[in-house]
Amino acid sequence: MADLKRLQRRLGYEFRDESLLVQALTHRSAGSRNNERMEFLGDAILGFEIAENLFQRHPNASEGELSRARAQLVKRETLASVARDLELGDYLILGTGELRSGGQTRDSILSDAVEALIAAVYMDSDIEPARALVRRVLRERIASCSPQEQPKDAKTRLQEYLQAQGKVLPVYEVISIEGSAHEQRFTVQCVVNSLGITEQGEGTSRRKAEQEAARKVLMNIGEPLS
Repeated sequence: MADLKRLQRRLGYEFRDESLLVQALTHRSAGSRNNERMEFLGDAILGFEIAENLFQRHPNASEGELSRARAQLVKRETLASVARDLELGDYLILGTGELRSGGQTRDSILSDAVEALIAAVYMDSDIEPARALVRRVLRERIASCSPQEQPKDAKTRLQEYLQAQGKVLPVYEVISIEGSAHEQRFTVQCVVNSLGITEQGEGTSRRKAEQEAARKVLMNIGEPLS
């Protein structure tokens, strides 16, 4: 494994219990003591810190604008970018199969590790050092994120369009889930009975598949996302 002291310097935090750091870097493919539960805790801390930061920085932003900005900052792609800045891929502990398939470069694994690291800092000390870590690793992204400039996602756009037309909202249904537990692919159907339109979307999560289906409906009715 790469030098953990070097990683701790990059994080700006020195662990009292280094085994928590090791666990945060361990993917479930490498054993039972892994970072899967830590992701859950880290996600909650991350979401709260980002929400409070945006709330304080942008007193005139609406709830919807703040929600879209938060979603932009905590999404998988953003956290994976943070992980690459920290060169986390060099420190990840992966099972043989994940190593062979390039798991150390995969957005899902990298973003999960960032969340787990936040939880590890909290478990090693307290909430303030964990929140401080969020501010450090996302400082530039938080500073440059403008709630007013965040585009609405496809599901929101479709819902607002239908509401403006006085029509019934769409229904989303999972049609199929394929692949292994670590590499699932979802197919979701979006049914808009009031327009007589049904579209399907695919993605690596239910949320992404729903967004893709909604995007196709918008394209169908001539309301593409900008």
